[in-house]
Amino acid sequence: MKRKILITGGAGFIGSHVVRLFTTQYPNYHIINLDKLTYAGNLENLKDVENFENYTFIKGDIVDSDFINTLFDKFDFDAVIHLAAESHVDRSITNPMDFIMTNVVGTVNLLNAAKNKWVNSKNKLFYHVSTDEVYGSLGDTGYFLEDTPYDPKSPYSSSKASSDHFVRAYGNTFSLPYVISNCSNNYGPNQFPEKLLPLFINNIIENRELPVYGDGKFTRDWLFVIDHAIAIDKIFHNGKIGDTYNIGGFNEWKNIDLIELLCEKMDVALNREGGTSKKLITFIKDRPGHDKRYAIDASKIKNELGWEPSLQFDEGLSKTIDWYLDNKSWINNVTSGEYQKYYKQQYK
Repeated sequence: MKRKILITGGAGFIGSHVVRLFTTQYPNYHIINLDKLTYAGNLENLKDVENFENYTFIKGDIVDSDFINTLFDKFDFDAVIHLAAESHVDRSITNPMDFIMTNVVGTVNLLNAAKNKWVNSKNKLFYHVSTDEVYGSLGDTGYFLEDTPYDPKSPYSSSKASSDHFVRAYGNTFSLPYVISNCSNNYGPNQFPEKLLPLFINNIIENRELPVYGDGKFTRDWLFVIDHAIAIDKIFHNGKIGDTYNIGGFNEWKNIDLIELLCEKMDVALNREGGTSKKLITFIKDRPGHDKRYAIDASKIKNELGWEPSLQFDEGLSKTIDWYLDNKSWINNVTSGEYQKYYKQQYK
């Protein structure tokens, strides 16, 4: 009998890469992709697997507890990989309640359904995918470890921190088998252009301003999304129950340095004179509560599970640029309508 795996948020950026990996690598698994198809969820991301026999898509909202309970009754899932989340810090500042409902209430609905359905069951797993932003902000030195105290600074990171705590609480209180991973900034194909790299790639193509918050010296660790999916695979199959794993790219960049490298590569890719794209950089007012630096120590997953990034950032960035240039219709489809209104409001 096929093992039934629920992947929430599987039409989104990271989720679609996880769905693709699991459907192609594990034909003996039945992958059920649950996604609300908000602005960031896009079934075009999964056209290559939509007809696979071991794949089922279901449209639904994790905030609807009755729907979630019915879904668990129908499929009797063996495991959950929970990626569904509101994930953009800027949007969380504008509308915190969306983040509280999806990231906190939605997660607890899934936990309740799993707890009630998995009574006296063996070989079950609730895998909660989270972010390094729950740890807060670092100074010029140091790294986030798995036992770094939580210190979230934005409504987004606070909602994710809360969901992490609930997962651990259900593990401790109800013996729900769980594992958590906290990842750094992802980049790569299929990312909705509200995040830095796809936003700037698209803006450079269209000769639009590149809005850089503050002085641009905020530092992030960057992780290629396919490497993240592979890490999730390793943790799902070999991670220790009740443990946390940090997933990072061993790859720190100040925003402005990364943007200037992107500009150089885009000039080459678009056959423009050197320095053309850099002229589009425009410094704007910093966003509230902007964390200065994130940096992950991913030694644990490397030492215990043998995972490390497969790509150096320079190569990953080139692959990302090539994908967006080769998939302009994808960008045009996702940046129409409501996106245009959001963009004008956010970066005015």
